Amino acid sequence: MTKLKKGGFGPMLIFDSVLIIVLIVIDQLIKHAVVANIALGGQHPVINGVFSLTHLRNDGAAWSILQGQMWFFTVIAIVALGVMGVFFWRYRHQKDHWIDELGLACMMAGTVGNFIDRLTQGYVVDMFQLDFVNFPIFNFADSCLTVGVILIMIGVFLADRREAK
Repeated sequence: MTKLKKGGFGPMLIFDSVLIIVLIVIDQLIKHAVVANIALGGQHPVINGVFSLTHLRNDGAAWSILQGQMWFFTVIAIVALGVMGVFFWRYRHQKDHWIDELGLACMMAGTVGNFIDRLTQGYVVDMFQLDFVNFPIFNFADSCLTVGVILIMIGVFLADRREAK
């Protein structure tokens, strides 16, 4: 187990904090651009048969499950951010956990990006459509969440390998 340094903010924590802010801004800018340039329900092919930008409003989760359950998503977002914040703080000086920390930063950015939409509009703006497969239309914040989960899974795998040695 790596020893913790006492107090202060490490360079990784500062990097992750800036990364969270940058990812949230990117998410909000993409959503704003889609709302401003594509009519609600409209679709703009980017690569024919592969990828389109589609302007949708989603007041549920993936595949529109739990539609209209704003209170549920609010509670989940607040609890999730609290839990992620605890782990984020816990890993702030542990060099062996930088992948977990990066994953948490991505997950926090994705959670906040969609939370902003839900609080300000009552729905999330989705836009990325994979035309070659039946998959939910998603947004940049959703991608951040997915990348974050993958990074944490890699971090857990690497931690297990370290412990096995």
